[in-house]
Amino acid sequence: MDAEFPPLQNDLILRAAWGQQVERPPIWVMRQAGRYLPEYHEAKGGRDFFECCRDPEVASTLTLQPIERFAGLLDAAIIFSDILVIPQAMGMVVEMVDKKGPHFPNPLRSPADPQYVDLLRRPVDVAKELDYVYKAITLTRKKLQGRVPLFGFSGAPWTLFCYMVEGGGSKMFKEVKTWIYKYPDETKALLQKISELCVEYLALQVKAGAQLIQVFDSWAGELSPASFKRFSQPYLTYIAKHLPLRLKELGLEPVPMVVFPKGAWYALDAACDMGYNIVGLDWLHDPAEAVKTVGDRPIVLQGNADPGVLYGSHASISEVVAEMVKGFGWASRKKGWIVNLGHGITPFVNPDDLKFFFEEIHRQTKDAQ
Repeated sequence: MDAEFPPLQNDLILRAAWGQQVERPPIWVMRQAGRYLPEYHEAKGGRDFFECCRDPEVASTLTLQPIERFAGLLDAAIIFSDILVIPQAMGMVVEMVDKKGPHFPNPLRSPADPQYVDLLRRPVDVAKELDYVYKAITLTRKKLQGRVPLFGFSGAPWTLFCYMVEGGGSKMFKEVKTWIYKYPDETKALLQKISELCVEYLALQVKAGAQLIQVFDSWAGELSPASFKRFSQPYLTYIAKHLPLRLKELGLEPVPMVVFPKGAWYALDAACDMGYNIVGLDWLHDPAEAVKTVGDRPIVLQGNADPGVLYGSHASISEVVAEMVKGFGWASRKKGWIVNLGHGITPFVNPDDLKFFFEEIHRQTKDAQ
């Protein structure tokens, strides 16, 4: 498969992801391709967000922008796409509303909704429906010319379900809480269907050229510990177990897998046993405590600077970097850490401040040798 693409010049993140000791911790950040970059708006032009996702040429251009701007500082690219392409493939309409975010004009309100039965029963051909994502991945791998590896990704079943029933982002999560406490069995049936689609979608991303994958459970923190065990954990575990099996069926080698259960700080121990190679931490975690929780398990941690520090002074950025370098035990371990923010880059960040964050990681980890 990799013979189709230019040889990889920087495999640092792959070696780190498989748990090897490395010369410095690899760096990438969530939402590194996006609206904080002036060149993003130029390339996007008059297209709406999902139009950009569906145009492989535009999606690959946007994916490469941070790699080009921060040349030599980043160790991975992540394909420009969105987690909500799976509900779209299932037949739901999703729009991206300016200054508001994703919007489902016809969200799923109860199991009595005919749409629920349709979503459960209708076969979904993710190979056909999401072909534009695979095309974008293959094109991007070629354009990268081996500079860094490429991430594919998917939303987690729980997070996708939240959007499908809430109709967008939410503060109260009234609708999804109604589902889990009033219709738990119907909830689980749809979560299982979504899980199976995630496995196939991620497998086809790897077939197209993705070299690592991440599963984003952005709303995991809305669940209590008991509810997380019922409505998120089993489906995250299902993906981790079945994706390698599906890759094997397709004649493909396994790739490193990241799980990111944002906000579910109580689930770190469980996340380390789900079958993923890497567990992403949000900024609510103390790195040193997270390292203790991992113990001697062969888990790599990813994270976890507060994205808000990028609005701060360079002195504050340096301090946060120092806390991570110390907390993740970089000087003594030389493994087990992939640098990232604790969530995606927020709007209005100055790209030069992000560049300073990257440079500080390079400088301070070198000094810690």
